[in-house]
Amino acid sequence: MSDKLIELKQRRAAYVQCEAAILAGAQSYAIGSRNLTRANLAEVTEMIKQLEKEIAIEEAKSAGRGRNKMFGVIPRDF
Repeated sequence: MSDKLIELKQRRAAYVQCEAAILAGAQSYAIGSRNLTRANLAEVTEMIKQLEKEIAIEEAKSAGRGRNKMFGVIPRDF
């Protein structure tokens, strides 16, 4: 596994934990007249989707099935 793939998987795991914390009620709280919002659930879920796409691309590259694989054909007339 490449370093980039490991980093992407660690970031996704962190975002999944963040999403779980938000869903458990840790998104915002109020103390007196002050309100604090820590994270936006929509942004977190969008980042998880983006990271999953990047992970799929990196896994495809490491398996030799990269998106931008190129080959050439030379037509010949015999």
